[in-house]
Amino acid sequence: MWPLTVPPPPPPLLLLLLLCSGLAGQTLFQSPEEGWQLYTSAQAPDGKCICTAVIPAQSTCSRDGRSRELRQLMGKVQNVSQSMEVLELRTYRDLQYVRSMETLMRSLDARLRAADGSLSAKSFQELKDRMSELLPLSSVLEQYKADTRTIVRLREEVRNLSSSLAAIQEEMGAYGYEDLQRRVMALEARLHACAQKLGCGKLTGVSNPITVRAMGSRFGSWMTDTMAPSADSRVWYMDGYYKGRRVLEFRTLGDFIKGQNFIQHLLPQPWAGTGHVVYNGSLFYNKYQSNVVVKYHFRSRSVLVQRSLPGAGYNNTFPYSWGGFSDMDFMVDESGLWAVYTTNQNAGNIVVSRLDPHTLEVVRSWDTGYPKRSAGEAFMICGVLYVTNSHLAGAKVYFAYFTNTSSYEYTDVPFHNQYSHISMLDYNPRERALYTWNNGHQVLYNVTLFHVISTAGDP
Repeated sequence: MWPLTVPPPPPPLLLLLLLCSGLAGQTLFQSPEEGWQLYTSAQAPDGKCICTAVIPAQSTCSRDGRSRELRQLMGKVQNVSQSMEVLELRTYRDLQYVRSMETLMRSLDARLRAADGSLSAKSFQELKDRMSELLPLSSVLEQYKADTRTIVRLREEVRNLSSSLAAIQEEMGAYGYEDLQRRVMALEARLHACAQKLGCGKLTGVSNPITVRAMGSRFGSWMTDTMAPSADSRVWYMDGYYKGRRVLEFRTLGDFIKGQNFIQHLLPQPWAGTGHVVYNGSLFYNKYQSNVVVKYHFRSRSVLVQRSLPGAGYNNTFPYSWGGFSDMDFMVDESGLWAVYTTNQNAGNIVVSRLDPHTLEVVRSWDTGYPKRSAGEAFMICGVLYVTNSHLAGAKVYFAYFTNTSSYEYTDVPFHNQYSHISMLDYNPRERALYTWNNGHQVLYNVTLFHVISTAGDP
């Protein structure tokens, strides 16, 4: 058993400037004792992002307790205001980009009008096609402008609310406290809704690691349910990479850190590898010594469905570079359930398949052309498979395959492998974070995505 090493929580109401490179409004860590939450905000122009430590208000009847709550609420307003400022910087940057596209569109329009009959039919058609591709940018630009106006209004509201709270704090009273608290919560919800419009994007950075706990053997996996509501913070823990059947379910992340308040599930069939995933209340895993996918439902403690993955290698036939029966890796991103594996027909190259979570049937498959034995680990974000070039120190995100265009590119995204042996790496779309098992340590990474706002009606 590894010793429990968890850093103490930060002081209350402290704005932390960290190289966390994350998305606004996503909870990275929560302390059960202090009730504080660490939120990541938009990325600033200098490459950093603002993380805010937020202490939620707690009801109490004493005068001292209410005063403390007011101070906490004041700090929360300041945190939201800071997040809005950073989001405004990003909106301004993206707005400049879209405006440049609008200029290009107008230039093309002017060229079309000036050309009239002087262009060949082929050239004229090419210009028209280019114009049609750029037309949606007009509506995107309008959305950027609207978002910018919204942020200005939100900042003004927070400024007024902060002044009101300051006056109340001077009087050490609690008049209108509940109403002020509701207004702050509403402002925070609107900020998060604005940030969520950023949607999917391309991976451009991975943060420094956040060690949550050191527990178990060198290999294993841990995860949360990507489809659960935000209030559900259960953690599942599976130690080892083959023939295991015991799954521990911790009530909260705080309980997982302390090793308390958990129940045990005994799987009817043992697992192979560490590529398991929890999705909508069920565990998806590879049955030991087979290419069978098993869907185990936690609440009913039963197998709902199991199905062979056609042609998939198993039993260390096509593992990742570290071995460990990692032939089959299951993942969940914003678009659903995926399986990453290899077949003999693909000559050892990675195949990524979209699975129906109810029947486990393959909906569609892609041959990425990347040799699986050369991959350290892999994860999916927004329909894109990202592959690391090693499981050891010095690893980086080296390859990306885009399922929407069936194309790939080589990348160079640094990835700090702190404990030098990663045996599990998965993206959680709910938290916008990477979960890893690194040499007996359970570790989180935040991610930076380059976002493009979708217009109404886009898929």
